[in-house]
Amino acid sequence: MPNRPAFSNLVKTIREGKFVFTGELEPEKDFDLKHVLHSAEEMKKTGKIIAANVTDGPQGDAYTCSMVPCYLVQEKVGLEAIWQMTVRDRNRIALFGDILGGAILGLKNLLALTGDHSALGDHQNARAVYDLDSTQLIELISKMVDEGTDLEGNEIQGGKPQLNVGCAANPNSNPREPEILKVGRKVEVGADFIQTQTSFDVDDAKEFLKELERFNIPVLLGLFPIKNYGIAWYFNEYIPGVSVPKDFLDALKATKKIKDKKEKYAAIDKINLEFYEPFIKEIKKTTKAAGIHCMAVHYERLFGPLLKDF
Repeated sequence: MPNRPAFSNLVKTIREGKFVFTGELEPEKDFDLKHVLHSAEEMKKTGKIIAANVTDGPQGDAYTCSMVPCYLVQEKVGLEAIWQMTVRDRNRIALFGDILGGAILGLKNLLALTGDHSALGDHQNARAVYDLDSTQLIELISKMVDEGTDLEGNEIQGGKPQLNVGCAANPNSNPREPEILKVGRKVEVGADFIQTQTSFDVDDAKEFLKELERFNIPVLLGLFPIKNYGIAWYFNEYIPGVSVPKDFLDALKATKKIKDKKEKYAAIDKINLEFYEPFIKEIKKTTKAAGIHCMAVHYERLFGPLLKDF
């Protein structure tokens, strides 16, 4: 774990020993960002979400630049942002420039990611870059924050960026050891915290969290409340290593027969609450997890009832 100051409220709160919750925002091909800002406002109202990730072209799609909604969420809503940045689309020059720009705007958290390949997205002829990998991106951020230089040792004028950097980890990896080794490399070059990808198996998640304890770094376990059967089916069929529990999947499928929209929403919410409330309680009670990263994108109505007892 790096001996770096807690620049962000997220990292400060984690270091105070509090169990934290983060949310997730996804700007799509969005010019006015009103939906993103509304989602952020709903998260803030709960009083439980301490920060929200802003995605960077998930699934390789061409979406609104994540830096701008991060800034607006902080300035207009007052909710701290976790700026996701992938190495898919930028070389080290562009990465450096964007990191410096985001830090100047007051962003304090950056989650360093590889990014879904552009072949998966809506511009399949786009050339992916991958000049650096996600570990090297963390190394670049560490040099900027800790030493005040770029990767070549060129000095940043006027001060050092004040950023805390996170990395991702996959609890669904199989075999697991290569994933643990990759996480170890990221911690070694300067990661301050980990946010995992989504987990649906509490026992498997607990085993993964136990293995990550060796790095002495805060871990937020990723959970993905699902707002309809179609999303659950897609996850189960197409996301590598992810298996949605059959009972959960069948319960969501049964809601397709409900014609009244309000009644259907209530049934879906009940299914999610019955699955995730005990899941979170078990993680909080029996592991050293620092918190939960709740990836309920466009499903803000669940945050209040889900987190009211935490």
